[in-house]
Amino acid sequence: MLVPDPKVVRKLLTRYAVLRISEAERQHPQAAAELNDVVYTLCVMMGTTGIREAIVKADALLAAARSTPKTVIAEGRAAAA
Repeated sequence: MLVPDPKVVRKLLTRYAVLRISEAERQHPQAAAELNDVVYTLCVMMGTTGIREAIVKADALLAAARSTPKTVIAEGRAAAA
């Protein structure tokens, strides 16, 4: 199973939050379309069908990435290649 890059997931979560705030403050069709794209991408990357579950899994992935030493991550990538 492929594991998403935590940096990419973090950027997507940040973009999701910004777009949700933007949408709450004012309705813009472009922001709504981009929000839909970010939701879709997060769900696909995290292997879910709903954004709430995707956020939970993304948070768990980021927590695991923080607690895993970088050398272990690098060795795992080298072994997977």
